[in-house]
Amino acid sequence: MTARTIIKDRLPSRYVTEGPSRAPNRSYLYAMGLSKEEIHQPFVGVASCWNEAAPCNISLMRQAQSVKKGVAAARGTPREFCTITVTDGIAMGHEGMKSSLASREVIADSVELTMRGHCYDALVGLAGCDKSLPGMMMSMVRLNVPSIFIYGGTILPGNFRGQQVTVQDLFEAVGKHSVGDMSDEDLDELEQVACPSAGACGAQFTANTMATVSEAIGLALPYSAGAPAPYEIRDKFCYAAGEAVMELIAKNIRPRDIVTRKALENAAVVVAASGGSTNAALHLPAIAHECGIEFDLHDVAEVFRRTPYIADLKPGGKYVAKDMFEAGGIPLLMKTLLEHGYLHGDCITVTGRTIAENMEKVRWNPDQDVVYPANKPITRTGGVVGLKGNLAPEGAIVKVAGLKNQKFTGPARCFDGEEACFEAVSKRTYEEGDVLVIRYEGPKGGPGMREMLATTAALYGQGMGDKVALITDGRFSGATRGFCIGHVGPEAAVGGPIGLINDGDMITIDAVAGTMTVDLSDEELAKRREAWQPRENDFKSGVLWKYQQTVGPAEKGAVTHPGGQAEVRSYADV
Repeated sequence: MTARTIIKDRLPSRYVTEGPSRAPNRSYLYAMGLSKEEIHQPFVGVASCWNEAAPCNISLMRQAQSVKKGVAAARGTPREFCTITVTDGIAMGHEGMKSSLASREVIADSVELTMRGHCYDALVGLAGCDKSLPGMMMSMVRLNVPSIFIYGGTILPGNFRGQQVTVQDLFEAVGKHSVGDMSDEDLDELEQVACPSAGACGAQFTANTMATVSEAIGLALPYSAGAPAPYEIRDKFCYAAGEAVMELIAKNIRPRDIVTRKALENAAVVVAASGGSTNAALHLPAIAHECGIEFDLHDVAEVFRRTPYIADLKPGGKYVAKDMFEAGGIPLLMKTLLEHGYLHGDCITVTGRTIAENMEKVRWNPDQDVVYPANKPITRTGGVVGLKGNLAPEGAIVKVAGLKNQKFTGPARCFDGEEACFEAVSKRTYEEGDVLVIRYEGPKGGPGMREMLATTAALYGQGMGDKVALITDGRFSGATRGFCIGHVGPEAAVGGPIGLINDGDMITIDAVAGTMTVDLSDEELAKRREAWQPRENDFKSGVLWKYQQTVGPAEKGAVTHPGGQAEVRSYADV
């Protein structure tokens, strides 16, 4: 059976379009100009996270039109709809960031509701900013209808007086400005040139990390996730995705056929190999959870531990995502990892072929130095490392790509919330050698598990990025660099050790050994826990209150429902 001879007797849309009793339903479709032939073809939801909040999303609606053309060319009926996005670059550094991680769940939930409510048979999802990528992939594996993921593409790098720059440079410029190392005029000039086009933040921050994941996990067409947003080739990838999803319907290849335990390990490999965002250690367990697969922070960290770091990408390296695409794209990265035994080549993908089959004609490009051969890595350990100890019994995560010193011991300087720490950094009321502790910023405690880029970038801008450490039960941006440990669990809001330490307690972090400890006995920690009282916050209603009631620990992906293990029947089988 081909895409051109699909019969709808087992597809969800039959409940809307087939039989005499569905005449009222069909009348709505005729009202929108659909023909009888289109009504009786498979319905493909084309979901876009388009909005006018930021450049990462602005090109998605245009790209969705190319997807629709591809679907129609393969005799499917595309039905476009939009969902939300909260863009981290805009939300960063203030209370708006509390909405970021919660938006991931809203994206997955809203796509599910739209697909269920209208009985669409397949899904092509377009996303551009950090949480929208995992949110869209979560909805695909949750629904388990044939699906293809499309990344809206990376932004082009800016140019500041002959130097290639990204928004990371701008966040760090704020720190330089605060200590008088950058003038008002220079800051004004930099902010006008740092982001010169449509597309998501340009280095291996969270968006480009999860875009890399989308190809490695098998949900995106090869090369499609690397092409920058302004490049015309994006329209060809989108058109091809529209055609390809119809083949997936015909062959009944579903996301859970693709996203297996091995595929999740492949995804973790490319994160570590590319020096990607620590946020992947939150999103991969969440995607696994939707499939009913146990794959938590510790599983991710174990893959990170055995994976070499081979892509010289910012923030730890010197190149941006556009450079890797032009050097050979994500397949170049995956090819060398596959050749040296770091990837499972037998995983099926949305092409209908395996990873190994997709990589068969990929050739190594010797005339580039963006990606190193996997047997001659930048470092033999991955760019991201998991930590555990009496300060983080449920684990924590740190990006070590580009980090020279991977051990740190110092006294705790505790802050209950990001704003207090940022104020101390801005006023330079901290000391070299301090371990800055930002707590009550976890999934429940925030609520929302904010990122701390404004604080970490200010430290780097002040020249203190490698002279202090920072730990939090919140998160860090993919653009963060320095000795910054996030996802510390259990979080302070549930009585975790991070909420029990005091100023002056000595903390030791060893990213080589994978440990993080506070110099307190079990008896002392137990005594402090008995005296500890939960901390109130201002969120007593609304979506963040609702999120706080249901969200689980970062260790498991900060998810809000029982997931695939509790599922009796997936939407695809209605």
